Amino acid sequence: MAFEKVFIPYGCYWTTPFVRWQGSFSHLHPVRFCGEIAVRALAEKKLSPELFDSIVFGSTVPSKHSFYGGPWLAALLGATAITGPVVGQACATSAKCVELAAREIEGGDSKTVLVATADRCSNGPHIYYPNPTGPGGTGEHEDWVWDNFGHDPWAKNAMIETAENVAKEEKISKEEQDEVTFLRYQQYQKALENDREFQKKYMISPIEVKDSAGKKVVATVKGDEGVYPTTREGLAKLKPVRDGGTVSYGAQTYPADANACMILTNRERAREVSKNSAITIQVLSYAQARAKKGFMAKAIVPAAQIALSRAGIGIKDIKAIKTHTPFAVNDVYFCREFGLKWEAMNNFGCSLIYGHPQGPTGLRAMIELIEELVLLGGGYGLFDGCAAGDTGAAVVIKVSG
Repeated sequence: MAFEKVFIPYGCYWTTPFVRWQGSFSHLHPVRFCGEIAVRALAEKKLSPELFDSIVFGSTVPSKHSFYGGPWLAALLGATAITGPVVGQACATSAKCVELAAREIEGGDSKTVLVATADRCSNGPHIYYPNPTGPGGTGEHEDWVWDNFGHDPWAKNAMIETAENVAKEEKISKEEQDEVTFLRYQQYQKALENDREFQKKYMISPIEVKDSAGKKVVATVKGDEGVYPTTREGLAKLKPVRDGGTVSYGAQTYPADANACMILTNRERAREVSKNSAITIQVLSYAQARAKKGFMAKAIVPAAQIALSRAGIGIKDIKAIKTHTPFAVNDVYFCREFGLKWEAMNNFGCSLIYGHPQGPTGLRAMIELIEELVLLGGGYGLFDGCAAGDTGAAVVIKVSG
């Protein structure tokens, strides 16, 4: 869908650091934690929760009481009069949340919508499904996070196999994947320069993490946690995960815990609450697509093509690109199809390096995309990413001023 009336006030978005699973955020309830961070962020930005007409909450991993989703989170941050849906579309959750919020604004149903995303891959639920017709009434069970990473019920493959399928069909070598991974690590280092000057534009930190009783501070998280130091030599030494394959552990992302939020509104309200009213950020389009069975990484290309077409521009008009990159294969394939150099995208890092907490991943990428475009003096930006079920989603934005 294309949009004409949807804007993002500059600076009215935030994210926690991304923390590798079983790290410092592993015991925090994702909904409550998101609410706590939102209260802090709104206070720091001098914004009232009464600003919001609606909420769209993106979350893919169930947690206790998450049945109450959007209304619960809205109440936690002080917006007790609003409600909204919970969206769970795997890695494409953030993009879909932005689209739903944009639809509300474009159609005039809401003036200001909070897009909130939160997931904790750590300590994911172990679910038991009763089956009275089973032997002795025995039911079925699954580990929500791990089992779904390892098995697509339609394609009958694991996530890593989708990357291997694309690598084989497109003749993408391990060496290319290693080189892209090393480049992405170098790009991420730019975000850490000058005492994390780039990240401090949007990241809430430091965060004092308390124990389960909420009394004792057990950790202070100042930035992303769990990023591996990466070298060409180290990547070269890693063997492919699958026999006969090309994808190593070094050339794929890892599960993480985090939350991220973004405010979407109309042009007038964006000017009122923006931290710099001279900067205009407009959401232009959204698109989703699906690749053939077992080829997830390929879905990013048609998703981007449709989103660009709906925005009325082409890839040559794009000034900055951010992708969700679960596998280095994704970026190699994307660049080949669009005739781009690897260096043309994912400046300041991507999920390949700083991890993947599912719901919040795309929103952080879009926030970083905005900040990069501001540094570049404005222009068109593209966010794109694949998702479970061999799908992909893309969003086009424009920054000016």
